[in-house]
Amino acid sequence: MARQKLIKREEQVKAHTWAVEKMFANEEAWEDAYQSLEEDLDKLSPFEGRLGESGEVLLEALDLILDLSRRVEHIYVYSSMRSDEDTTNSHFQDLDSRAFNLYQKLDAKTAFYEPEILALGEESLRRFLEETPGLKAYERGLELLLRQKDHTLDRAGEELLAKSGSVLSGPAQTYNLLENADLKFQPVDHMGETIEITNSNFVSLQMENDRVLRENVYKHYYQAFKDHEHTLASLFQTNVKAASFRREARHYKSNREMYLSNNQISEEIYDNLLETVHDHMPVMHDYVKLRKEQLGVEDLHFYDVYTSIVEDFDKEYSFNEAKAMVLEALKPMGEEYLAIVEKAFDERWMDIYPNQGKRSGAYSSGSYDSYPYMLLNFNGSLDSVFTLAHEMGHSVHSYLTRQNQPYPTGSYKIFVAEVASTCNEALLTHYLLETTTDKKARMYVLNHAMEGFKSTLYRQTMFAEFENIAHRMDQEGKTLTAPVLNEIYKDLNKAYFGSEMEVDDYIALEWSRIPHFYTPFYVYQYATGFSAAQALSQKILNEGPKAVQNYLAFLKAGSSQDPIDLLKLAGVDMSSKEPIAQALEVFKETIQAFRDLAKED
Repeated sequence: MARQKLIKREEQVKAHTWAVEKMFANEEAWEDAYQSLEEDLDKLSPFEGRLGESGEVLLEALDLILDLSRRVEHIYVYSSMRSDEDTTNSHFQDLDSRAFNLYQKLDAKTAFYEPEILALGEESLRRFLEETPGLKAYERGLELLLRQKDHTLDRAGEELLAKSGSVLSGPAQTYNLLENADLKFQPVDHMGETIEITNSNFVSLQMENDRVLRENVYKHYYQAFKDHEHTLASLFQTNVKAASFRREARHYKSNREMYLSNNQISEEIYDNLLETVHDHMPVMHDYVKLRKEQLGVEDLHFYDVYTSIVEDFDKEYSFNEAKAMVLEALKPMGEEYLAIVEKAFDERWMDIYPNQGKRSGAYSSGSYDSYPYMLLNFNGSLDSVFTLAHEMGHSVHSYLTRQNQPYPTGSYKIFVAEVASTCNEALLTHYLLETTTDKKARMYVLNHAMEGFKSTLYRQTMFAEFENIAHRMDQEGKTLTAPVLNEIYKDLNKAYFGSEMEVDDYIALEWSRIPHFYTPFYVYQYATGFSAAQALSQKILNEGPKAVQNYLAFLKAGSSQDPIDLLKLAGVDMSSKEPIAQALEVFKETIQAFRDLAKED
């Protein structure tokens, strides 16, 4: 695949960038919104100590808090997106920092309302709900608040926690700047060409057919993390300690319980994932064996895990081709869904190509009042096509939620978010296998499907197990130094990849390049979402309009129900191990399908 020199942000073609001007026409408009909101924060003070007076007073206060929250979200999302366009741009870093601080000010100003509401008691609160019809919009949030009664502090405690937010988030902010802006990788000189390495292009370079290039890129990349491993370990440990501080303050038994409880997820679901994947570890080991066989190498290394195991097939796609593929693949979703996908392309919901300083990876973002924007780093690979389908799933989910839910329930938990994105990937895989007749092309698609199981179900579960161990060790008073973290991570790689894989000292550093660890107990949801998506995509393909109708109802429901109940609405029960086990059986079948094709003359 052709490698292109990264352009500067100002060299990007406007049509290839997201339409941030739809959020604020210019920076002056953002400043006006910022100043107006900062002034309006004082409107909260008169409500302090009065929420128990009547349902009307409570409603007026909640309306004001909702309005301020909605506005600050819009301000913060804009500054965050602009900062992600070029993380070396100090001006947008400053805007982002100011917006985050404004969020913290709002949190501090609203610290009184949860303790006051809980002080009312459940009986009085339910009477207010009956007497004041306008409070109906807040019923779901008030119900969830009652669930958290034992973990909500008094007014002084909540205000202190809110004010500490900017400090407690410091490790994550510092890590983001270090990884995306300040961490420099030594270029690789290869066959007369100097190849730059970035977080954005590392994986694409690891997909190259040239094994010498892959090895050198791999070593140069991880050497940069090795050179900063003690700093990175300190940031990681401090972030874990920040989580532990919150856990102690809120009286949870563990960090895991706290984060899962906030998402209305039981710890049993987390354990079900780890146990089911461990029970099916031989499937992953068989995949590693297949990869080793197909590459024809004596020793399989981690710089061999991304490259295609299909020889002489290096297909590159233009963005227009990727767009057409995604539209065709998503036809089973029906006209309503496809119309939204068309809007995404027509209205510039996405920032398509990489540039110098741009945040690595991909995500779907936006505020309740904006487009559900997508950050991409499209490089022409099949993986980039799947990333487009993935992020489109998130954005359509956001669009449908915001169109059908009021602001209080107009978002959704990550647990269900990953279902919407991964379901799109499953449909794209199905479409490619249905429409591709060329043997090598089919093998290539099957290879990509196997990569999905490896990287999403197994690898994200391994990440989940790593942070589960790390947070537990911190709670036990153990120090998370670089050597300790490296050893934990290396041992996990040995268990997950098996004896056919050479587990080197560089891969032991991989924990230090995973930004999601700075959002504790987040990554397991990729694996559970992947599993649920396998089941739902099959329902859509096999049952047609009825399954689509149920699925769209799920996407439109936002956070109006607990995540597990929302998925039951769509047609899958994630409180059991069954969906995970079924997905792992699909992985086993995919491996066999690849082997069968490989044996054909």
